[in-house]
Amino acid sequence: MRPTFYALRPGGWRDYVTLLHPPYTLWHLSYVVVGGCLAPSVPWGRLGLTVLAFGLAMGVGAHALDELGGRPLGTPIPGRVLAALAVASVAAASAIGVVVATRTTLWLLAFVAAGAFLVPAYNLELFGGRFHSDLWFGLAWGAFPVLTAYVACAERLRAEAVLAAAWATVLSLAQRRLSTPVRRLRREVRDVTGEIQLADGTSEPLARTLLTAPAEAALLLLTASTVLMAAALVVLRL
Repeated sequence: MRPTFYALRPGGWRDYVTLLHPPYTLWHLSYVVVGGCLAPSVPWGRLGLTVLAFGLAMGVGAHALDELGGRPLGTPIPGRVLAALAVASVAAASAIGVVVATRTTLWLLAFVAAGAFLVPAYNLELFGGRFHSDLWFGLAWGAFPVLTAYVACAERLRAEAVLAAAWATVLSLAQRRLSTPVRRLRREVRDVTGEIQLADGTSEPLARTLLTAPAEAALLLLTASTVLMAAALVVLRL
């Protein structure tokens, strides 16, 4: 069974596409767009750079470290390549953040430093895994993108950004509640046996696909809904 429902057939370039976790990367980059579009005025170039920075740090760097740490996707990508991808992408994202901060508000440097810390702390489970929890996932991959993008575009924080960050945190926690048992079924469970007894006396065989399909369909729908929300805000602010 594939390690994720969106994993491509192993081999070559397909391993690198799988490494990006496309649905989840799109989902969390949508938080960046939402945060930027909530600013009183939207500097599109600056928002684009923020999306690029998060695409590098989160889409590439965080996922490369995650694969390096425990090979959850089972890719044959060499460890040195994963390490190089992680270092280069996080460094490039940090450089983008520093450049934007020097041209806007130096408060943004605090967000750059926080991001550079959170990527390895969460994905490599540093400090005894203290930062590798559902709550930290919601804060780091939900609230943080919204707040960073808002500050990058508005150069300050306001109540609407905090509320949007709370929304992203809760939605990210829902993602974890759905994805965690699915990952376990796909990666740790060798087989599922038994049957479901229905009220009318009939039965259905119990299989992993029966257990994973509803949650995975919900995850895809939530990804689509978050992307559509971000797209709607972009259209609104154009």
